Amino acid sequence: ALVSTMASQHETDPLSGEPTEPNGQQVRPIRRDVELSQRVFDVNTLPADMRRVYGHLEKQFGEEYALLFIFTMRTAVELHRAWHMTLLTSNILQQIKDEFGLRMTWNLGVVRLKFRVEDGGYELHRKVPYDYDSEYQDIYYRISMALIEGQITVHEALLYQSETKIGVHTATIGLFLRNFPGRLVLYPLQAAACAVIFFNGTWVDAGVAAICGLFAGLLEYGLSYVDGQAKMLIDVLVGVSTGIIGGLWYNYVGKCCISSVFLGTLYWFFYGTAFVIGILEIIAGELETGVTRFVAVSVKTFVLSLGASLGLMISSGGGASAVWFESEKHCDSNFVHGTPWRIPLYLLCSVAVLGQYRLPVDQYWRGLIVMLVAYEVQYQVFDVINEYFTKDHLDTATSNIAGGASGVAAACALSWVVNTCREFYSAQLLQKNPNESSSRIGNFIYRLIRCSVKAFSCLRIGRRSDILKLGMEEKLKVQHKELSDPSHPRDRIDLPLEEEDLFIETIVGAQDINIWAILMPAVYQLVPGSIIARMWFHSIFPSPPQEIVLGTTEVLKVPQTTQESVFSNLMVISTSLALGLILGFALVQICSFSLNRLTESCSKESDEKIEIRKRRQKMMEGMYTSPDDDPRSSLIR
Repeated sequence: ALVSTMASQHETDPLSGEPTEPNGQQVRPIRRDVELSQRVFDVNTLPADMRRVYGHLEKQFGEEYALLFIFTMRTAVELHRAWHMTLLTSNILQQIKDEFGLRMTWNLGVVRLKFRVEDGGYELHRKVPYDYDSEYQDIYYRISMALIEGQITVHEALLYQSETKIGVHTATIGLFLRNFPGRLVLYPLQAAACAVIFFNGTWVDAGVAAICGLFAGLLEYGLSYVDGQAKMLIDVLVGVSTGIIGGLWYNYVGKCCISSVFLGTLYWFFYGTAFVIGILEIIAGELETGVTRFVAVSVKTFVLSLGASLGLMISSGGGASAVWFESEKHCDSNFVHGTPWRIPLYLLCSVAVLGQYRLPVDQYWRGLIVMLVAYEVQYQVFDVINEYFTKDHLDTATSNIAGGASGVAAACALSWVVNTCREFYSAQLLQKNPNESSSRIGNFIYRLIRCSVKAFSCLRIGRRSDILKLGMEEKLKVQHKELSDPSHPRDRIDLPLEEEDLFIETIVGAQDINIWAILMPAVYQLVPGSIIARMWFHSIFPSPPQEIVLGTTEVLKVPQTTQESVFSNLMVISTSLALGLILGFALVQICSFSLNRLTESCSKESDEKIEIRKRRQKMMEGMYTSPDDDPRSSLIR
């Protein structure tokens, strides 16, 4: 069992009256109006090494300190698995460390994580592979913020993490798309749409890419159930199968654009976002992590490209190079340009990407808005200025900077709107600040979100708990009225255990959304994963030398420079996108700071709102900067 509803009674400090741990350390008070039953996280569910460290820390410093170390480590592991953003993960861990005074350090590598506590007295290692997950990165971020703000206990935070892992807080359709076999519907959809919208494909190429994508999904599905080293073969087998199917279709069924089919099918496996993250880490000073990430993803992309080339060789009887160059004439770079279905096709591709990123379906609209803004700004800027920059890559760099910055601005603006609306909605559900939440604006926002919750429930894309919360709100409203009535005997708010779970879920859901949960898919659609794949394909299939006639009989063969130009494109695109993200966050910070100073001069803010605003500002800094966690000298003031 993960939870016990009864806990051992804490002693009370004789001076302050606050509950204390057995070693005399005070337990942090919880800031909420409703008293819930005591819950205890079962440490026996932890891995053996974490249990051992917990036991030592619990004896020396008390239960809460030991559990905070466990919570911080689990948060780091799951956040790293969900987004691989070492800069932002470190920022969140630093906030937890500062808030609770943990004597803890960490080293977040590309795959390997190290955690030290008590000046290196205990050290734990973890190996965390890539597995982008927008839902988990949002939930784990919110749990951390709720704990930092003192709205839930560390026991409740750990239990919420455990419930998240087993799908308690995920909608039914989300559970279907999160794991196989449900995810199989996403692979052909994304492969077909990417082949056309990004890689000069036609509808024929979309059909071939869909077949290759389905087979790639089946391979990953099958190998995911095999233990041991078989999972290492996924990239090789996916590449080979794509090459074989594409070659067989081209040779025996009908002509198609081989490069479009290959790049569209393998697009998800490239992990192109890692190129931009690597550049961001290098710019922020995390050289070891950034360079390692960049090289690692380059090698992974080469494995996929080589596998597809070998598959093409097998299905073409050794004539892979001839098929590759011959198929180029079947590509159409103007197939989507200027068509009315360009944006709908891009949105269809984005829906598949959001499914791959495991964003909750009822939140797709958030991701689609950010993705469309970033893509359309990038597309339109490039379309306007490319005719003026024919001899350099400044048109590409400018459009990428504009697309990245606009994506950040859209994500931050949308997050502010959602956070503001959720604040009113959650306050009404929890009956918090009834005068503020019952204003005209508050009532309008509450009714609007309430209608959307019911609509999502009817469409079977929302969580069942969101509907149950509406019933909880009615009970809380009645009990609050009874509690405020002097003639009524009620002296406390009572909720059954299942509604206590809803209460905690509402508290966690009321925290600010994670901006990167909706920004990461947009960055993924802008990143250069396909560019480096083109570079590797040009290495495998080098272009024939150009023949220049010098006279009547003399011919000079000049090697092609495509390889160099593709690598240059890779550096231009990845660096310009990283700079666009940095510029976007910097501009948002400047606007936010100016607006906050204006608000302070016009009205008096409560201490709680000032604290939240400062935490948001600190979180924004961690989006693109490395946190300074070095201890200061006691002589420096």
